[in-house]
Amino acid sequence: MVIGKSYENGYLSETEVRELASQAFAEHDMTGQRVLVIIPDHTRTAPIPMFFRLFHELLGERVAALDYLVASGTHKPMSEEALRHRVGITAEEHRQRYAGVRLFNHRWDLPDTFATLGVITEHETRDTTQGLLAEPVTVAVNKLVFDYDQLIICGPTFPHEVVGFSGGNKYFFPGIGGQAVIDFTHWLGAVITSMKIIGTKDTPVRRLIDRAASFIDRPKLCFSLVVRDEGLAGLFIGTPEEAWSAAADLSAKLHVIYVDKPFRRVLSIMPEMYDDLWLGAKGMYKLEPVIADGGEVVIYAPHITEVSYSHGKILDQIGYHVRDYFLKQWDRFKDYPWCVLAHSTHLRGVGTYDAETGVEEPRIQVTLATGIPEERCRRIGLGYLDPASIDPAEWEGREDEGILVVHKAGEMLYRLSEAGKSQIEQIANRANQ
Repeated sequence: MVIGKSYENGYLSETEVRELASQAFAEHDMTGQRVLVIIPDHTRTAPIPMFFRLFHELLGERVAALDYLVASGTHKPMSEEALRHRVGITAEEHRQRYAGVRLFNHRWDLPDTFATLGVITEHETRDTTQGLLAEPVTVAVNKLVFDYDQLIICGPTFPHEVVGFSGGNKYFFPGIGGQAVIDFTHWLGAVITSMKIIGTKDTPVRRLIDRAASFIDRPKLCFSLVVRDEGLAGLFIGTPEEAWSAAADLSAKLHVIYVDKPFRRVLSIMPEMYDDLWLGAKGMYKLEPVIADGGEVVIYAPHITEVSYSHGKILDQIGYHVRDYFLKQWDRFKDYPWCVLAHSTHLRGVGTYDAETGVEEPRIQVTLATGIPEERCRRIGLGYLDPASIDPAEWEGREDEGILVVHKAGEMLYRLSEAGKSQIEQIANRANQ
């Protein structure tokens, strides 16, 4: 049973959150247990400091341990200062009031991080993906989870380019999961295409992530958050599957903006929580469905100076391309990390590639107005604009001209309304022909 409360036009108070959490902990007695809370890194908007204080208030004196692990996937590790900021405490508070609480980075880059749990068989992957991909997938997870009696996921749900909606068991995979599941699920999402999968609740990727999470034999309780404008619009507590499901339903109502016609040019203004293009690419994913054929999205982020702190060298080698560029040259690219190939196609968007002529035709243009040099942008297959040449105010108020400005891009998904749905369906269908 899911414990929850939500508002479509309001926010939960901290008192309401405390009541829901108290009810959940009354039903799930953790007295004397070692508890590990799995939380997002700085790239997800969520009131984690409130939950950190609340969990300490409700559990701190009852449990044997109350520690935190950041589900960073393949993002770079956070500094000690950044970890404390994520949970809303100072160094002095950590030394005194919260001295017993440990904050862990997930070190995806260190092989010793992981414990192998089993294998999702080739038959299962073929069946789940309806034949799109078929091979055995080794399931590995951060072995730290096995030092604890109870796991708590605490994080938000938003529309997501790989899995449909983030949250739930996604905090295990890719959050603290091994490379095999990350590569397989990300490439599966890329084969389906972000255009088709983003904002869709039931997806093959979600089913595979849930299957991988079933290998983790620890009790799991999920606090699924739905955040809007920094406020908490919904909280659902239960199993990762059930709590996420309720959160995804609310996210579909609150995190999707419908427009009546596509735009020829979009300026995606990225917040500083996205500190490289790997993260800032969300300014493309969330806007792609409402950009007209032949249109352009400009990712405006002067603070971004790196393509990817984790995967930049590989992206410099392969560049950014449409899906079929890789599929039709699979022998050439199959040994690269599939999650990096997936990111490449997601940012480049839907398009075509003719293997005989070598001609690649993306549906839209992706232009960077960042601190990444022009030469590097061109070399990896993306357009360039000097960010100093852009005054967002000059782009504002020009929707009638087919120009859209999106502030704090990356979390709200844009879609065509019923009036324009046939066009978006045609685009998505072309992407899968």
